[in-house]
Amino acid sequence: MAKLSDRAAGAVGSLGEYLAEQRRHAQLSLRQLSDLAGVSNPYLSQIERGLRKPSAEVLQQLAKALRISAETLYVRAGILDPDESEEGKQPSTVVDAVLLDPALNERQKRVLLDVYASFVRENTPSAD
Repeated sequence: MAKLSDRAAGAVGSLGEYLAEQRRHAQLSLRQLSDLAGVSNPYLSQIERGLRKPSAEVLQQLAKALRISAETLYVRAGILDPDESEEGKQPSTVVDAVLLDPALNERQKRVLLDVYASFVRENTPSAD
């Protein structure tokens, strides 16, 4: 297997640490996240330990399962240049703000987004 460059290896390590932190914050076990994301448990463990560099597709699956921004994972994995991302700027929507808020757990995010969606539906004029 080809050796990762120092920059890529550092990015993968920080990506793995970030994923593990987000998984713990969402109160998910490694096995639960692997089931939600559709990746194998050993592979996810290797990603978290910085031994594997996941593809953009796998990162997207993990982001969806964790309900976080895939863009954030792309930046941490070195796939996307931080200058090209919205990272570090104010969230552009309420949904982004809720999904990116580390102070909220998974259940709280889901409830807030459900309430927000109901308000938006209620306030959107019908097309009758």
